[in-house]
Amino acid sequence: MKRVFVSVIIILFFINNSTAQKRDIVKYKQNWDKQLVFWGYYLGLNKKDFKISYNTPGILINVTSTSGFDVGLIGDLRLHKNINLRLEPGLSSNTKTLEFTNIIDANGNFKTREVNGTYLRIPVLLKFSTDRLNNIRPYLIGGVSYDFNFSSNEDNKNDNSTGGGFRMTKNNFTYEIGVGVDLYLPYFIFSPSIRGVFAINNELVRDNEINGYSQWTGPIDYFGTRGVFIKFAFH
Repeated sequence: MKRVFVSVIIILFFINNSTAQKRDIVKYKQNWDKQLVFWGYYLGLNKKDFKISYNTPGILINVTSTSGFDVGLIGDLRLHKNINLRLEPGLSSNTKTLEFTNIIDANGNFKTREVNGTYLRIPVLLKFSTDRLNNIRPYLIGGVSYDFNFSSNEDNKNDNSTGGGFRMTKNNFTYEIGVGVDLYLPYFIFSPSIRGVFAINNELVRDNEINGYSQWTGPIDYFGTRGVFIKFAFH
């Protein structure tokens, strides 16, 4: 996904430059950046897994994830000609499979758990833009997000040992940082970006320990989401 994003940006950059050399440059949406508030929406893809640290050396959980999707709205407040405060509420979905190499079933295979995640994400971000260059304006963006996990089974009394599955917390916080570019087009602004997203809190809900220890969650010290998001915004 990162290679696709970079390729799109390079192609659009060269198209913009080549067409500008052949004709007088037409600057689109010249008054757009003077607005105090504007709205938009985004679509995107994500690839999430987990950052895991362990209490017990040698214990390893293999994470396999599928590509997920993102969709949401954008509210933008101009604080300065190069600084914007941005709210991007939306939904994010992804599925991961955990393979526990320390737990083997009767057939000699590692035991697995599937973790589905559909999140309501409410990021509050600061966007730092360069000055506009013709119809292109690169930017950096970063901030924090509150994430509510609709797929959480935190309140389930059953754990891995009693059929409840791998449990994760409902209420979570992440931080994200990324780069992007505003492309000023005749009828709208297209704004692709790539973000790294990282959990702040520990999302693990520990098993009900038997004899003071769980083979599923006992070895885990920290368990938190991390991922790469590619977003395509339209204003």
